[in-house]
Amino acid sequence: MAKSQSLRSFNHRNFRVLYPANALSNIGTWAQRVAQDWLVLELTNNDAAMLGLVTAVQFFPSMILSLYGGLLADRFSKRKLLFITNAGAGLASLGLGLLVVSGAVALWHVFLLAFIVGVFSAVDSPIRISFTSELVGKDDLANAVSLNSANFNAGRLIGPALSGFLIAAYDTGPSFIINTASYLVMIFTLLFIRDKDLHITVRPNKENKLGEAFRYVLARKDLVLVMLTVFFTTTFGLNFQIFIALMSTKEFGLGPREFGTLGTILAVGSLSGALIAARLEKHRTIQNILRGAFLFGLLIVGSAFLPNVWVYGAALPLLGATVLLTLISANTYVQSHTDSNMRGRVMGIYLMIFMGGTPIGSPLVGFMAAAFGIRGAIVVCGIIVAVAALIIRRQYISFRATEK
Repeated sequence: MAKSQSLRSFNHRNFRVLYPANALSNIGTWAQRVAQDWLVLELTNNDAAMLGLVTAVQFFPSMILSLYGGLLADRFSKRKLLFITNAGAGLASLGLGLLVVSGAVALWHVFLLAFIVGVFSAVDSPIRISFTSELVGKDDLANAVSLNSANFNAGRLIGPALSGFLIAAYDTGPSFIINTASYLVMIFTLLFIRDKDLHITVRPNKENKLGEAFRYVLARKDLVLVMLTVFFTTTFGLNFQIFIALMSTKEFGLGPREFGTLGTILAVGSLSGALIAARLEKHRTIQNILRGAFLFGLLIVGSAFLPNVWVYGAALPLLGATVLLTLISANTYVQSHTDSNMRGRVMGIYLMIFMGGTPIGSPLVGFMAAAFGIRGAIVVCGIIVAVAALIIRRQYISFRATEK
């Protein structure tokens, strides 16, 4: 069937089959994230530092296990691995939901189950991302990355608002149960993926080693510079969960419904950025990645000075669109400039950097917010992102000069 250029990945049957399941999974994930943040604030009397620690615990496994997820992706069937990761994360979500509904939940339960979800998510992410190339092939990979990002941010559009209303009406428990159901849908859908339609150019090899991937990346200055940009952008800039939660409660005195709505407003910009990216595949260069990171840093700084929730909410879509355009470009650049036999492991390294900085950034944001306010913490984070982009840009210019 013919599709427009911006939707051409839907020409591939397996991509069409998996896309709606991914949409439900993303809605469930975002609903749980909002519910978990709100649950922590309820259990700790709005303790910003504790919220940062729980977020850090959930993303800590990404510092290590993303690497092994990438290694597994190059060694075994990605589809079979996704069965395991979705089942494990779904059980953890179910456990936390049942604890909340029964009234037995304690803060240590949240820490433990957030960590378990983080373990399975860390392993899942590089497998799922590298699986995209098998669903659509190399020629349509850039388009599929954009459409998957649009899917993810459509979930961010619906999930937080849904969770906010559910929290206001029924407390946080139903949001965790909804996420559990979304994992079940994903597991069921994976049964309908046809192996004969997968674009597998290099068969999984149990002899693949992590060290090979590290040597490959270190020998590629372009990949190193992109990954450094992603590290600073995500570690210090991509803390919207904490930024919005604390601006909502401490600065604007809002409740869970408004908190969820702000997350949805942010997602409007993120979704717009993803849809725009689908039409700008030729512009995914290192120079534009660095420009996007610098602009994003400046916008973060500016957001700290906004006087009320209306102006803050109006600025969120611009922040979301800017960072999504930047990160989609980075993701696509790394995938499309990596050899297929290395892609799983290289994406494991990429995701270790993308997500692994969260255990550093989240506690820092939480402690800075507790010490001198969330607005001050946001300013510091934005400055770090912008300055890092400028420094890396100088390194890139030097690198290009030596190439010539």
